[in-house]
Amino acid sequence: MRPSPNKTLYLEELPYRPDSCELFERIKDLPCAAILDSSFPHASSGRYDILTADPIDVELPELPYGSSESVSRDYWAAIREFHRDRYAGIGPAAQDIPFCGGLLGYVSYDAGLGLNKVEAKEVDPKALVPNAGLHAYDWCVVQDHILRRSVLVAQPGVSAKKRGDLLRRLRAPSSQVTTKFALGEPFASNTSQDEYRQAFERIQAYIHAGDCYQVNLAQRFSAPYTGDPWSAYKTLRSIAAAPYSGYLSLPDNGAVMSLSPERFITLHGHHVETAPIKGTRPRYSDRRTDQLAASELQNSEKDRSENLMIVDLLRNDLGRNCVPGSIRVNKLFELQSFPTVHHLVSTISGELRETVNVTDLLRDSFPGGSITGAPKRRAMEIIEELEPHPRQVYCGSLLYISADGRMDSNIAIRTLLCNKGDVMCWGGGGIISESQWEHEYQETYDKVGRFLSVLEATIGDV
Repeated sequence: MRPSPNKTLYLEELPYRPDSCELFERIKDLPCAAILDSSFPHASSGRYDILTADPIDVELPELPYGSSESVSRDYWAAIREFHRDRYAGIGPAAQDIPFCGGLLGYVSYDAGLGLNKVEAKEVDPKALVPNAGLHAYDWCVVQDHILRRSVLVAQPGVSAKKRGDLLRRLRAPSSQVTTKFALGEPFASNTSQDEYRQAFERIQAYIHAGDCYQVNLAQRFSAPYTGDPWSAYKTLRSIAAAPYSGYLSLPDNGAVMSLSPERFITLHGHHVETAPIKGTRPRYSDRRTDQLAASELQNSEKDRSENLMIVDLLRNDLGRNCVPGSIRVNKLFELQSFPTVHHLVSTISGELRETVNVTDLLRDSFPGGSITGAPKRRAMEIIEELEPHPRQVYCGSLLYISADGRMDSNIAIRTLLCNKGDVMCWGGGGIISESQWEHEYQETYDKVGRFLSVLEATIGDV
């Protein structure tokens, strides 16, 4: 073993594997196994994958469902304090190692309700996954697909014996046996077409009354399942790879499976960046039809207007913690194409003030404006009124806060939650005054329809 130049972290080279899923299967049986997955080689824009498991045995702060604003702010203050105390003095391993141990997991959409003074639905919290599912990890594997490098990164507190055990496990042939994933019945929505239309009309009334400019409305699909969610994730990854994907193991054969194309916020040094998605068209197998769909999206005044509203919202969110005058819109309405959809993506950046912390940045921007609407608080109130069930992980974020302060996060769209024997998948979209309910309803299926159909093909496949 050799210490890294900063004398605090241990780095050990591993054989590079183009597909990190093969490597993850060597640690998947360990507690709280997680992979943040750029979907390389399926997604051309991916670079890093982060694999980890077996977090330290310590209770992190909790954030109960329905927490008030003060309790929610106390939670983020406690996370900040834990990170500061646990990782004091840990320097970066290298510029090309984004995570060197630290906090990793998810924060649910509902964790943002209290922060925005929105009253949560009355539900039994026992039916939900925790509002925050972060764990503290002292080791990880980073795969760099540009440098074609794989490295085990370990905190100084990780014993030589444990590092040796991990290296043997990671270098050994995979012996993972995956139980087939199968649905027990087709997906059912929590919102009928007529109920969706009524909710849409209610949003239009709010917009015309001047209450809001845009509201993101989603429906939830659910079905019972058996077998290993990891099998389902690999299948979905093969048809809908995306650069901000991830798989998080949950207790009792549960999992978060995210195939997200959308970055929420990243922080490297003091540089902050966010890349909201607004505007969607389905992909087509016929090349000309597909090009026409992309061109239509690029020239859609409705979609550009929707995107611009969220750009303005996120500029304001970042402005709470960034240096005045540093916020820039680097890209506006950029077309990005993924395996199942085309999107319009904008990029906003800024420089974090010296006096604030990454947790302040997350707290004051959460949840992402691209999946709420504008203005954020009123849009979230309307979502709570009109959507029948909590969103849980959907539209929250999978994220890491590295021990050295570096951070990255996604918007948990195209995300499925396996919990208590049911798998849930959400599809939604932004509604503005120019929207038509039939088109918006269809868009929810355009975004996740292939997910549903692929998993429904497993019915009876035991």
